[in-house]
Amino acid sequence: MKHYQKIVTTLLLFIVTSIGSMKAQNVSFEKVEPFYPYSDVLTEDAITWGLLSVPETWDSPESNTIKIAVTVLKNRKNLDGAEAVVFIQGGPGASGVQNIWSWVNHPLREKNDIVLLDIRGTGFSEPRLCPDLGKTFLQILGKNQTSLEDEKQKTEAAISCKQDLVGRGINIDAYHSVSVAKDIHALKSQLGYNNWNVYGVSYGTYMAQVYASLYATDVKSLVLDSSIARIETYYTENTTNFMNSLSKVFDGCKNDPECNEQYPNLETIFYETIAALQKEPITVSVDKSVLDTEEFTYNAEDFKVAIQQALYNKQLVEVIPLLIYQFHHKNEDALGNLVAAFSSLLGLDYGVYYSVSCNEALPKNELSAYQSKSAANANLKGGLSFYKSDFDVCEKWNRNRVDSLMVQQDLSNLSSSSYPVLIFSGEYDPITPVTNGDKVAGTFRTAYAIEATTYGHVPSFTKIGNEVAVAFINNPNQKPDVNAFSKAKPVQFAKDISMNSGVSKMGTSLNELNPMFLLPLIIAFGIMFVFIFKYSIKLLKRKYKRLPDKVVRIIAILSSITGIIGSIGLVFGLKEVASQNYFILAFGLPEGFNYLFLTVQISAALVLISIIYFVAQIRKITDRSIVFSVIFSNLLVITYLLYWGVL
Repeated sequence: MKHYQKIVTTLLLFIVTSIGSMKAQNVSFEKVEPFYPYSDVLTEDAITWGLLSVPETWDSPESNTIKIAVTVLKNRKNLDGAEAVVFIQGGPGASGVQNIWSWVNHPLREKNDIVLLDIRGTGFSEPRLCPDLGKTFLQILGKNQTSLEDEKQKTEAAISCKQDLVGRGINIDAYHSVSVAKDIHALKSQLGYNNWNVYGVSYGTYMAQVYASLYATDVKSLVLDSSIARIETYYTENTTNFMNSLSKVFDGCKNDPECNEQYPNLETIFYETIAALQKEPITVSVDKSVLDTEEFTYNAEDFKVAIQQALYNKQLVEVIPLLIYQFHHKNEDALGNLVAAFSSLLGLDYGVYYSVSCNEALPKNELSAYQSKSAANANLKGGLSFYKSDFDVCEKWNRNRVDSLMVQQDLSNLSSSSYPVLIFSGEYDPITPVTNGDKVAGTFRTAYAIEATTYGHVPSFTKIGNEVAVAFINNPNQKPDVNAFSKAKPVQFAKDISMNSGVSKMGTSLNELNPMFLLPLIIAFGIMFVFIFKYSIKLLKRKYKRLPDKVVRIIAILSSITGIIGSIGLVFGLKEVASQNYFILAFGLPEGFNYLFLTVQISAALVLISIIYFVAQIRKITDRSIVFSVIFSNLLVITYLLYWGVL
């Protein structure tokens, strides 16, 4: 009897456990309408859009169900059973699906399916955590207040976000790399892949390593771009990594005679600017679409973050000497254009950022170690307040939490991995430097570390990086070209720039291609072209006998010619400079384009003369409506140039 009861009890326990496990593992994938319904390029492509339903808390049978946004770009060759590349975005808190434009025409897609996902809480996934917190941070940074007040308000905003999440019934303890790894494992099964190539960037490299440590058989190959070596030092090494990368810019400019001539004593000017901004911040005007207040105040901490972020991108690296000097000279017009960069910097879902960071990163980093390393460079006046404040946020975020709830993921088993690993590191990367790549390579059995000389963060998304990644993923057993970036173009520091803040506004306006805004300008050019052609012939044929008719038409023709040449020349100048380094446009154009500014100035002067002459001689001029229409067209062109600020 006792034996029978034991069997029944065991069977019941098994059934209950199985039911609970089934609930916990209640996973499904449903196809949905495109996340970008108005993009013909995407809606007409071979792309699957879907939502992966998974438990919010994998170990809890009663957990809420959340949805992970997924986009699958089918391979171009339409191969059945093609291998896949799953992309893990960084942040943490950035959207992987929104990175789709980097993948639509990526050469890896030729033979591989590309799987993009918004990790839980980000992008198109449901629920979103705190998508507007970044905007709040921008407003805080833009205030004319001390860095200490910035940190205080940033912490208050973050904790308010946490309270909102808890009030909405969201389990913030379930948002971390282990949960993401389980989500990805479930996604692989739902999509029907046996294994796949895992491609992580920035913080996504840590998530990729956690995933690989938990599900080694899921991984065919592993690509880590701008990798995290040790989560325990990710924050404490922040200032050291920043200054090591910035020192390369100081040395590079010093060793470039032209750069050193235009930006002498660059390192000294950098530190002097920090000291000056501590005493007297710079307030600049910004577009209302960026900040409702239409003002942004740069203090010393904002300046340091701006320079640190510039190190992420090769083209921005090339303008760092120019940028430092513009801060030093307090060029408000140029610095106003820079604020939009802060807006993109704060584009993460910071609810996810803090849920993840306060769960698995900050608790393992010591504030005292961060402060000690920051103090090593006294002229820097501390580390970067923008990152230091995360210690304060997480200290409050983690109050009343049990230490055992903090995610502790052992990555030691990665050393026994059988899959090959490719690691990219950018020479100027201020957050995950080349030394990180070397350390990570040492944790795997077969790993290749590649230094992307001249580049910053995430260098694999360059032409050279694409070539290396494609060769590796398509043939992972073949050693990649570890010296591939030796053929990269050297860093060319921006020099001989004519400052003109209107260039940036003009470029942005033209890039938007708003037909309602540009239509009057196009019509004006059309009238000017017709007038030049028609009345030049009439003047050559001496159709006009009266002097006022001749003079007003000659002036109108000359103003039209110079206006057209100057305006269209500026458009081509913008296009040419943008193809080389888009960020130069935030400051102006190279001095080689100065003749265009002179041309539009001459055009403006001629338009003014034509108006005065037309009014003075109006009774003596024939076909006045035609003459007036071309003068008005010229005036309209000048108005556009004045609106943009080019004139």
